[in-house]
Amino acid sequence: MSTLRRPQPAPIPLPGARPGRDPDRAIKRGPRRVSAEVVAATQRDRLFDGLVQEVATKGYENARVTDICRAAGVTRPAFYALFTGKEDAFLAAYRHGIAVVSQLMENAYRDAGPDWPDAARAALRTLLEVLASVPAFARMALVEVDAAGPDARRERDALLTSFRRFFADAGPGPATGDVDRDLLVSTVVGGLHATIRGRVAQGPIEELPLLLPVLTYAATAPFLGRDAASRATRPVSPGDGPSATAPCAPSEPH
Repeated sequence: MSTLRRPQPAPIPLPGARPGRDPDRAIKRGPRRVSAEVVAATQRDRLFDGLVQEVATKGYENARVTDICRAAGVTRPAFYALFTGKEDAFLAAYRHGIAVVSQLMENAYRDAGPDWPDAARAALRTLLEVLASVPAFARMALVEVDAAGPDARRERDALLTSFRRFFADAGPGPATGDVDRDLLVSTVVGGLHATIRGRVAQGPIEELPLLLPVLTYAATAPFLGRDAASRATRPVSPGDGPSATAPCAPSEPH
């Protein structure tokens, strides 16, 4: 007897994955008017896309609210009904996008199976491929966040702290008592972030997945040793399954 599968919720799009002026999200005029809540949610999503694309193209400092509204096809009054200003909109888009990416990483980590090296590699692979599939979001979230003010930088630091959870099953680490495990995890996470950020800043962002072998080795070697880390380190192969892309992003990065 077949088992009925529960319907899966629709994936939440990553900001910047769609054009802000996406015709499918235009507010239709006519007798069957949509609610104010639906209008606001649609405008918010479009502004997220417009903001990410403008910030990625022009930099945070040079992206004006007028530019963001134009890219989203949303009026300035509608923008200020949703956000207090550009920084508030940036923080909202950043938090929303990071939540999407983090959930995709969590799913990959869980689905990879019980062996921590495979799970860590799967989470890293998903992070790299999702960012590569939406280069505008990658640049906004990893590079331009530095220019968006102290609150944005605190959000970035909190994100890096949260990534420590992917090392909970990594084992005790070095046998020497001179190495603090918590500090070691923070150092590894910081190094991974710096390497990914550097590639995003210098480009091409679409080549982020090529970092998977070195990042896998860097993430696992401090806890497993050189030989076990070498066994965990490999490029993407057909047996790894399909590539990960952000929801509503093209299947091929461009």
